[in-house]
Amino acid sequence: MPDAGATAGLGGLFVSAFLSATLLPGGSEAVLAGLLALRPELWFPALLLATLGNTLGGMTTYLMARLLPRKEMPARLNWLEKYGTTTLLLSWVPLIGDALCAGAGLLRLPWPACLLWMAVGKGLRYAAIAWAMS
Repeated sequence: MPDAGATAGLGGLFVSAFLSATLLPGGSEAVLAGLLALRPELWFPALLLATLGNTLGGMTTYLMARLLPRKEMPARLNWLEKYGTTTLLLSWVPLIGDALCAGAGLLRLPWPACLLWMAVGKGLRYAAIAWAMS
């Protein structure tokens, strides 16, 4: 059972990861690295919560864009439509990741596949940070 400090740290990581996946600025990678530097035994719950928070934030962006009225799509979304949901493996990349999530929503790409590829990409990024901290 994690103590109160661990619980607060993990909660803060989740919130940071969620906000970092929206248009708000965030530094969830630094929060994860800091938490693991202080509490390396929390690597597994930290990895799960960071991935979950960041994925839910990305899916929030997806949903907000999906709710917009569908009009003529900008030409720059053609490549996203061409390559489909697997492009969301890159949803973790700063600046373009938010645009990919929003573009997938605008294009009405299937949400289960978007969720899967988004979670895989974001999870691999956080796993790399957790591995580097070990």
